[in-house]
Amino acid sequence: MNKTAHRLYIGSFFTIGIATTIFLTINGYLYYTSSIEDRFFLPQHLSLKPSGILGHGIGILGSVMMAIGVAVYIIRKRVRLFNNIGILKHWLEFHIFLCSLGPIFVLYHTAFKFGGIVAVSFWSMVAVVLSGVAGRFIYIQIPHSISGQELGMNDLKMVTLELDNKLRKETSFNSGLFKEIEAAFDPLIYSNISLGSGFVHIVKEYFKMLSVSRKLKSELKAAGVDKINIRETLKTFKTKIVISRRIGLLRKMQNIFRYWHVFHLPFAIVMFVIMLIHIAVTIVFGYKWIF
Repeated sequence: MNKTAHRLYIGSFFTIGIATTIFLTINGYLYYTSSIEDRFFLPQHLSLKPSGILGHGIGILGSVMMAIGVAVYIIRKRVRLFNNIGILKHWLEFHIFLCSLGPIFVLYHTAFKFGGIVAVSFWSMVAVVLSGVAGRFIYIQIPHSISGQELGMNDLKMVTLELDNKLRKETSFNSGLFKEIEAAFDPLIYSNISLGSGFVHIVKEYFKMLSVSRKLKSELKAAGVDKINIRETLKTFKTKIVISRRIGLLRKMQNIFRYWHVFHLPFAIVMFVIMLIHIAVTIVFGYKWIF
């Protein structure tokens, strides 16, 4: 999948997710914002209540989306037979899409009213979604190859060496500038600070990057470098910063990611177990939607 196709792939997820959420919100705004007692008298009640044609339907759709999202990603990641089917990163993005939109459908299925054992499943789902967002942030801090395999320290050092050589060559007109960049974005800065301080430093680093980037651009212009090469040099500079940060945080992020699975997985299991119980009880009581 080339860059254009990948952008369309991700863009379609955003478009579908946002458009669907807007539609459900506008379509049921009056119903969802009414009190539980008043909803019974509204014309949308038969359609939007949890057992209604739309309310029940989006509950089924949301549950199926989450089940598929989890299943296809686990199968692609764990079963060797499927190792060559697509890039793992793209399957992860598909997993995130289904497991983000699915809970939205389930939320509207509940009509924003939940209690009892189903509430446990709902809040487990919320915990899974929130931890999934955190997990995605942690995941992108750990460098991966195009195929989705985690890169080791030696691989990162090779990439850094290539970037340093390229940046050194592009700033050869001012050797002090390269040394300033190296000192400002040294991976050892992250290696010697705590995790909490590391996140604070990421924010500080962003503003530092903007400042150094402006200075680098100004120096390149003064040296008579054309716009295309300036753009390439700035791209190399920003890539070097990202790689340097990931080298410094690699061990910490790998450890966190291991602990993250310990937190994320139990909530997902609780969510699905109670969801299956809920579905079984619903069928027993005769709520079979259009089937």
